[in-house]
Amino acid sequence: MKLKVYKALWGMEGSLDEQLDRIAEAGYDGVETPLPEHNLPEFQRQLETRGLGYIGMIFAGDVAALDRGVAAAGEIDVKFLNIHSGADHLPFDLGCDYFEGALLAEGRSGIKILHETHRGRTLFNPWITAAYLRKFPELKIVADFSHWTCVSERLLDEHDPNMEIAYKRAHHIHGRVGHEQGPQVSDPRAPEFAYAVDRFDAYWSQIRAAHEARGEDTLYFTPEYGPPGYMPTLPYTQQPIGDLWDICLYSAKRIRARWGA
Repeated sequence: MKLKVYKALWGMEGSLDEQLDRIAEAGYDGVETPLPEHNLPEFQRQLETRGLGYIGMIFAGDVAALDRGVAAAGEIDVKFLNIHSGADHLPFDLGCDYFEGALLAEGRSGIKILHETHRGRTLFNPWITAAYLRKFPELKIVADFSHWTCVSERLLDEHDPNMEIAYKRAHHIHGRVGHEQGPQVSDPRAPEFAYAVDRFDAYWSQIRAAHEARGEDTLYFTPEYGPPGYMPTLPYTQQPIGDLWDICLYSAKRIRARWGA
């Protein structure tokens, strides 16, 4: 099975051309970023000239916003769409209405739609996510378990049944290591976070195994560490305590070495 490692534009500096050049030169396979608001054909050209694929992101609190985003995505070649879906305060029945609409949009458009496990969104914890996944067998997710460790204030048991259903429905990994008090360790190379890295390695390996069991030929992985706000900073100066580009690139190389891809 092939591994494709993508780079988020989140936190990068410089012009879009400069960002894409740096990503391509570093050996990434593509980029993951929200759909541009204007001139999608030019964005497509910028990606194609560098041999980069594209994973689109849509922030959709309701089905109408999702429908608009999916319609726009039809103008560009996307591997799939990562949706920040709904809101954490939705009652289960309204969440079901949302995902019914999302599955209809996926069927109409022919574009593969995934829903990210994200704080503040409908899939913000493993228990409610498992309930939706059992309700909708066709529902697929982007697995960003760093949000779940933050919300639950613990590293979740690798063999928890709610985690196991998430592994089976994950079609994309956001490879960011979180911890009990936050969605992002300051640096995954630091020995004090080895315990968290080991647990996330176990999660991701379970996803890979489930992916292979389904007969999939490609697994996508984005080392989505974030800038200050996610990245811890020094007091007063607000300077980040780590190098975001370096941490993401380290994580990309590490997963390729680990999985022999």
